[in-house]
Amino acid sequence: MAQQIITIGGGGFSNGTELGLDSYVLQQSNTHRPKIGFIGTASGDDTRYVVRFFSRFSKLDCEPSALSLFGRVQNLEDWILSQDIIFVGGGNTKSMLGVWSCWGIPSILNTALNNGTILCGVSAGAICWFESGITDSIDSSLTALAGLGFLNGSCCPHYSAEPERKPVYERLVASKEIAGGIAIDDGAAVHWINGEPKKIVSGKNGASAYSVKMHDSILKTKKIKSAKIINVQTT
Repeated sequence: MAQQIITIGGGGFSNGTELGLDSYVLQQSNTHRPKIGFIGTASGDDTRYVVRFFSRFSKLDCEPSALSLFGRVQNLEDWILSQDIIFVGGGNTKSMLGVWSCWGIPSILNTALNNGTILCGVSAGAICWFESGITDSIDSSLTALAGLGFLNGSCCPHYSAEPERKPVYERLVASKEIAGGIAIDDGAAVHWINGEPKKIVSGKNGASAYSVKMHDSILKTKKIKSAKIINVQTT
């Protein structure tokens, strides 16, 4: 059974934009009216964020639900493993991973991935799947952070939207503080199948993803063209 992870650099329902990205996520499930579960731990289960999730997905052909870890917590394994798609929201990645660790969520998500559940997310919900990522979780400065390691290498979201992202990411990769990896624009997503980037999904004009790696002691950043490019822009 294929392992599928979809990493979104920014946008989608989080900003009320790029409907095509969210529709694409649903279309990857082989289930009629897939169950899609939102985990908003990184935002502290912000009610407004949860409302935006339901506002978007309740209008699409799916069964949305949300998990809260800051009230009475339901049976996590039952809920996670019952979903066809898990969508992780943005926010403070470091705090999210800390809470998840306390509840044993990473191992359940790994089981879900192996069982065919599609894992996806935006910003914090994108970098969490990698070995490491670039985060502003601490004092609004950009730092490296270890992730779950479901995907090899590192990830930088909001690549073209925030000017400081590119130089910091390149510096950390060049210094070998983190492994090379992939940078993703707002409005773009990378669809990983069995750990490989198979598709670049563009939800708005110009949005893409980039390989940032060392080659023969030289840092090289280039737009990814080896994966299938899919345009899902909607008006």
